[in-house]
Amino acid sequence: MKSMTCEELGGACTMEFHANSFEEIAELSKKHVMEMLKSGDQLHRDAVREMQELMETPTDMQEWFESKKREFESL
Repeated sequence: MKSMTCEELGGACTMEFHANSFEEIAELSKKHVMEMLKSGDQLHRDAVREMQELMETPTDMQEWFESKKREFESL
């Protein structure tokens, strides 16, 4: 089992997620961010805005995703 924080995964806080695969930890992070957005958290809104800007360029998003996956796998 490996751990990463919301912030390490592109989010805005120190909430820690634990998973056996990168895909699993990404899903936990996504669920957390959605909950934080529903609660009106501005820091998470800002983080989502940054991710949306990154997604405008598919190659940049893919590179970011692959770098986070490598980071997870190196833990």
